[in-house]
Amino acid sequence: MGEAKRRKTTLQEKYGQETRILPWVPITKNQAELFVAWTTRGAWIGIGIMVAAWVTIRFIGPAFGWWQVV
Repeated sequence: MGEAKRRKTTLQEKYGQETRILPWVPITKNQAELFVAWTTRGAWIGIGIMVAAWVTIRFIGPAFGWWQVV
């Protein structure tokens, strides 16, 4: 008997289903990987926006004389 058949007889109805992170948490490993990928991308976008805002406030703003308004 091949390994796939042995696994199928052992797991029965759970065969072919994605594994969960923890038995009581309804989140699969694939969903967890997608969550990490999206949050990492969002963090980098936030860092880029923060750097752009800092450059604008620190260098471009005073060059146009905005510091005298405040």
